[in-house]
Amino acid sequence: MPLDLANAHDIAHVLTEALPYIRRFSGKTIVIKYGGNAMRDDTMIASFARDVVLMKAVGMNPVVVHGGGPQIGSHLERLGKKSEFVEGMRVTDDETMDVVEMMLGGLVNKAVVAAINRQGGRAVGLTGKDGGLIRARKMLLGSGQDLGQVGEIEKIDPRVITHLEAGGFIPVVAPIGAGEQGEAFNINADVAAGKMAAVLQAEKVMFLTNALGVLDKENRLVTGLSVHDVERLIADGTISGGMVPKVRYALDAVNSGVKNAVIIDGRVEHAVLLELFTDAGVGTLIRG
Repeated sequence: MPLDLANAHDIAHVLTEALPYIRRFSGKTIVIKYGGNAMRDDTMIASFARDVVLMKAVGMNPVVVHGGGPQIGSHLERLGKKSEFVEGMRVTDDETMDVVEMMLGGLVNKAVVAAINRQGGRAVGLTGKDGGLIRARKMLLGSGQDLGQVGEIEKIDPRVITHLEAGGFIPVVAPIGAGEQGEAFNINADVAAGKMAAVLQAEKVMFLTNALGVLDKENRLVTGLSVHDVERLIADGTISGGMVPKVRYALDAVNSGVKNAVIIDGRVEHAVLLELFTDAGVGTLIRG
């Protein structure tokens, strides 16, 4: 089919706008936290997978760290088990941990891997227990409440990731850590993505969410924030609710050496490419 000349100018503009970003990010590691509504619809999963494959094709090293809270919750409900949360974290007893490992390390992880491979990528699924990737310990809350097998990260050994990157593979990581005795710990995916990005000295970490990004008091998207801006907006209540921990995780990554972090709306088709390859971007960039 001949090219529609009416659209040719727009197509050429998109391609030329992307070129400097392709050059800038070539050879660089980009960590993407993937989850939420972006994982619930086949069209959105395919869109995300194409974005990741294109990143790899133009020389970037994408590393995907995925969540799966809705899938875990749905499976627990089918088992007649009620989900309980404390300070936004799922209380994880032995039975719940079995479901977490089955859903995160099994069904969800393999679904993401399969989606990327269908688009021509070479994805490999991992949990933090593979290759000693994530060493974790039991998380202790100041309130003294026991969260069960909820973990915090002690150490990340990135060698398995760097070997996969060098071999042309795309690592897809489920945030399950291993304790000193090999026991499994459920780890927050945002935390795991930020820590992974810091250890890998990633150029960027991207947090896909179910929101546009950070909004000001008039509900307009804030496209760029410095570390100082973040603290000020949290203090005056502009950043509130569930966005506070996400911004904190992004801030921790930047303070740990990641060049920048971005919070983007995973519900937007091809959100990853739009953020990486356009001047405007589609989310809130937090820079050091």
